[in-house]
Amino acid sequence: MTTGQHPTAEPELGPEDEERLPSLAEQMADQLGGWRGLVESSIPVVVFVIANVVGELRPAVIASVAVALLIAGLRLAQRRPVRHAVNGLFGIAIGAAIAWRTGNERDFYLPGILYGIGYGLALLLSAAVRQPLVGWIWSVLVAKGKSEWRDDPRLVRTFTQLTVLWGVVWLAKVGVQAGLYLAHQDTALGVARLALGYPPYALLLLITIWTVRRVTRETAPTPLPGA
Repeated sequence: MTTGQHPTAEPELGPEDEERLPSLAEQMADQLGGWRGLVESSIPVVVFVIANVVGELRPAVIASVAVALLIAGLRLAQRRPVRHAVNGLFGIAIGAAIAWRTGNERDFYLPGILYGIGYGLALLLSAAVRQPLVGWIWSVLVAKGKSEWRDDPRLVRTFTQLTVLWGVVWLAKVGVQAGLYLAHQDTALGVARLALGYPPYALLLLITIWTVRRVTRETAPTPLPGA
């Protein structure tokens, strides 16, 4: 820098720019994978249900796994995020392996039922010990690892209530599937898996994001006049 030359002024970032949270729509799209993610995650289950109704178990298993692999491969080829595709492929593969081994089509859904029971109980337990799992997930996925909400009693209470809501809904929907599983209602179980998959999840996400953003805005300090 030469003498007398002033440094170029850098635009100052205000607190709102530094701490701006993604919009509600952005957060919903990220967690659900957008409409494409919703559709792609459902296709292997739809293929299994239809193929199993019109044909036999093992061709249905092969078809569902093949479709899941194809979806994951297309995402990789297009250099798109594969998180949702990989999660779906993992769940499909485990269920398919169990159903193939036992020869019972309803076992295709067993891993999802067991996972749902474990997840629902973990949510309720975390709320009971005042370490609400929804709050920690929020810290990881939205707040960039920050956990200041632990120092705010109102946010702790909010996340605890939301965690209980998630746990109750999760156990309720998995309870319906478990009942159909025990009643050997295989086709109805497949329909329930689809109907009770993303719709309740999307609704819970919407409630969670809207509630936390509202509470955060209400507890944010009001800037002093002229500051």
